[in-house]
Amino acid sequence: MNKKEEIRRAVLVEGKSQRQVARETGHSRHTIKKMLTDGEVPKYRIQKKRESPVLGPYKAILAEWVAEDEKKPKKKRRTARRMYQILRGEEYGYQGAESSLRVYVGQLRKKARKKVYVPLSYEPGEVGQVDFGEAEVIIAGELVKAQLFLIWLGYSGSTYVKAYPGQSQEIFFDGQASAFEFFGGVPRQLWFDNLKAAVAKVLKGSKRQEQQSFVAFRSHYLFEAQFCNVRAGWEKGGVESRVGYARRNWLIPVMEFSSWDALNEYLLVQCEKEFGRRLRGREESIGERLSQEKAQFLPLPERAYPCCATVPVQANRLSLVSFATNRYSVPVEAAHKNLILRAFPHRIEIADQREVVATHPRCWEREQDILDPQHYLGLLTRRPRAFERARPLRQWRETWPQVFETYWAVLKDHYPNNQGTGIFIRILQLCAEYAEDTLAEALEMALVCHCYNYDGVRELVRRVAEPERPDPADLSSHPTLANVSVPPPDLGRFNRLLSVEGGS
Repeated sequence: MNKKEEIRRAVLVEGKSQRQVARETGHSRHTIKKMLTDGEVPKYRIQKKRESPVLGPYKAILAEWVAEDEKKPKKKRRTARRMYQILRGEEYGYQGAESSLRVYVGQLRKKARKKVYVPLSYEPGEVGQVDFGEAEVIIAGELVKAQLFLIWLGYSGSTYVKAYPGQSQEIFFDGQASAFEFFGGVPRQLWFDNLKAAVAKVLKGSKRQEQQSFVAFRSHYLFEAQFCNVRAGWEKGGVESRVGYARRNWLIPVMEFSSWDALNEYLLVQCEKEFGRRLRGREESIGERLSQEKAQFLPLPERAYPCCATVPVQANRLSLVSFATNRYSVPVEAAHKNLILRAFPHRIEIADQREVVATHPRCWEREQDILDPQHYLGLLTRRPRAFERARPLRQWRETWPQVFETYWAVLKDHYPNNQGTGIFIRILQLCAEYAEDTLAEALEMALVCHCYNYDGVRELVRRVAEPERPDPADLSSHPTLANVSVPPPDLGRFNRLLSVEGGS
């Protein structure tokens, strides 16, 4: 730069000719001319793109890896060192230097972090964006990773968030149906990633082969579906930013809830609180703009879509049906029968051709057996010796009231040859009609009054469960009934049934 200044000063200030300065400095007159027209710091400019004969064939792969890693947490991203190790393997056979790869990966990452976007605007009711996120919460004392389903409306900025134990197609449908109820209508267009719940195959350009079940869901609500380009999540950046907003502002630090329903009640309250917030550059609040959107939404259908996976199953000889690696019990009467299983986000229903025969909380773990002891009690009445070793009953005994154990022990002492266990099994079947606490209270009463039979316990359960007697009827409007009386029965008449001393 100092040399360039001397040359410019010699010509422009001292009045020397370009030819004279060229002789004095040794530079060509063409170079002198360029210096006179440009006073900035000299920069090196590549005239021709350099070839990369070794790294070139691998640049597309590296670009794909960097794009994928931008969507992942930092701890889960590939390092340049790891990329080099993979490319050096037999599958790729890269023979170049690690330093060259590091430089190119650094350039890609720098470019990825300096993307430029176009500001967008939306009409009322026009567009909603759909996405999933994650957050850690404590449910019933256990730390779990909740899957957050979100829909964000482009015009109002209103957001709906609902938490689930996992991601599946029925959850994908349930989240949308719940959001439509929350917003009071259906946005005319929804934007999605290319998730498996909606897209069976990505075709050329913007074309997609959609899942048939998603087509049925979309036709039920009649919205238009748009899908982002592959690895182009920024095309629905509004909802992606809301994932982080909801996690940071509503679920950090890690919060504790008694159940998934309690968590979703909390999230619903937070979504409603957003109605009073005003976004930057807007005069109306989110709630006021949502009111404008409602007038442009598609109307809700008369009935909600059944958001469940439906699969045919057959109960095995243990009265179990399989779904997603887990097994669920059905009554022993349904063993070996062909049934229909409906998997909702939080429950499993199993039905025959006429009615639902079993309902269970849905299990999101793997290879678990979810057993209802009531399904096996009928069989155990015929096989009481198997009662103590029956796995459904052993699981139940871990949580049932202590009075159950006490009463069963008394029955075994009172009756010989497993007869007491048989009576106890019949008593446990009352839990199909009455709450467990109600039966426990009745058994406490049975121990006090030495009632050791099924019929007596059933009557005690009915008394516990039955509400208090109603007040006497007001007969003031029916004076003719006031004089009606019912004489009490003469219980002495029953003495005639007693044997007379000395008689037969």
